[in-house]
Amino acid sequence: MPLETLAFLSTLEQRVGLTDEDKATLKSQADWGLQVAPEMADHFYAYLGRDAEMSAILHDGNGRIHRLRETFIQWFHEMFTGMDDWGQAYADRRWKIGLVHVRIGIGPQHVVPAMATVIHEVEKRIQVDGQNQALKEALSRICMIDLAFIEQAYVEVSSDAVLRETGWTQGLFRRLIATGARSM
Repeated sequence: MPLETLAFLSTLEQRVGLTDEDKATLKSQADWGLQVAPEMADHFYAYLGRDAEMSAILHDGNGRIHRLRETFIQWFHEMFTGMDDWGQAYADRRWKIGLVHVRIGIGPQHVVPAMATVIHEVEKRIQVDGQNQALKEALSRICMIDLAFIEQAYVEVSSDAVLRETGWTQGLFRRLIATGARSM
């Protein structure tokens, strides 16, 4: 069953406590977000590039790193604008980004620490630029939502692949996972 992206976004907003005030704060700083986005992309890809496996993925000889960097800048800015007030278009775009991570092999073990690097660097930039604590908190919340979309893409793609290949039901698959987890 395909993920209902808007419902997933709504659930995540509740879980992380993203408020209307957070959204207003992000929107009010959209120009600042666009200004610092290239610097954050540099931090993100510098971190990933230090890993041999990721460096090979990023530098595939077909200009992938340039395209990914441009996409990162757009993604970063969209966190501030919400595209459509954090509605269906935002949710669908986050889902698509997650699927691209799965397709090209940028796994959670790479994305999570890279996102932590971005959050750390943007927090430093917030302080240097004299931005307020509310921006730091709102940006941390929306980053966690976006990260959850990427991680969920891995779960959904993997589960769907196993179910299609084996013909198992979701119930059986979940029981097997739970049994496997208990045995580890």
